[in-house]
Amino acid sequence: METGETRVEAGAVSFALQYRQEIMDDQGLNIQVMAEVDGREVELLRFDCFDQNPHYHYGPEKKNERLFLDKTTAGNPIGWTLKQLRTRLLEMVRRAGYDAVADEIEKAKPAALIGKKLDKVESLAREMAINERRTVTHKRGDEVIPAGNIKFGLEFRELQVINDRGPAIHVLTDVAGQEIELLAFDCFERAPHYHYGPRNKDVRMYWDTTVVPDTLRWTIDQFKEGKLPDMIERAGYPGVVAELDRELIISKVEKELEPKALALRAANAQ
Repeated sequence: METGETRVEAGAVSFALQYRQEIMDDQGLNIQVMAEVDGREVELLRFDCFDQNPHYHYGPEKKNERLFLDKTTAGNPIGWTLKQLRTRLLEMVRRAGYDAVADEIEKAKPAALIGKKLDKVESLAREMAINERRTVTHKRGDEVIPAGNIKFGLEFRELQVINDRGPAIHVLTDVAGQEIELLAFDCFERAPHYHYGPRNKDVRMYWDTTVVPDTLRWTIDQFKEGKLPDMIERAGYPGVVAELDRELIISKVEKELEPKALALRAANAQ
C-alpha cells in the first residue's frame, strides 16, 4: 500500500497519515508506522481506523497479521490507535518482526520525543478525520411524499458524467430546522447502489443485479416489509427511528410512493 503523504518524523520511526475515501462501503483514517530497514523504508504497522470495519496490521510487508477492532469495547478507532502508539509501540514493533528497529527505539529512550510527536499526529488525525470525510449531497427529488417525521423524495436521475440513469428514492427528515438525507437509493441501469447516511457515514452498497434484477422493486419491498427503521438506525439516526409512524409509512409506500415510482420508471424507459 502507498505511504501517506502527511508525515511526522519521530526519531527511529515516522508516522504517515492519509484519509481513505475510495472504499465504497467504508472509509476512514489510515495511520502507518514507518522505519528504514536494510536501506529502504518499510511499513512496520498500519492502523485502518475505518467507520465500519476498523482493523490494524502487524508487519504488512512481512507477516501481514491483521486484527479487527471491536468498536463496542475499543471505542473510537483513532483514540484507540493513539493510545497503543503511546503505550505499546515498542511491543507492537517487536511483534511485527522488527526487533532491530525496536532496539533502536529503546536505545534512544524516545518516550518524551515520541509522546510529543504523537501529540502532533493526534492533532492531524482528528483534523483529517473531519475535513476529509467523504459525503454526498443529493437533490431532494422532484416530488416529495410526507410520511410522518420522514419524507420520500422521488426523481429520475440522468448522470452523463458516469453514463448512468434511473429512478432514485431519497429518505429525508428535518433536524433542527434543516432537511437531511437519511438514505438514498439510486436504482440505476448500469451501477445501481444505495447509501446509508449520505451526509454522515456515506456507506455505499452496490446491488448484485444477478440476484436483484429489479432494484426499484427491491427498494420498495424493503419499505413494505418494515426494514426502513433498521436501515435508518444503521445510517446513524436512532432518534428518527424512535418517532417513526410505521403504519403510516407502509400506507404511504403502498398508495403513493410505489405507483409513482413505477410510473416514473416507465415514463423514462428507453
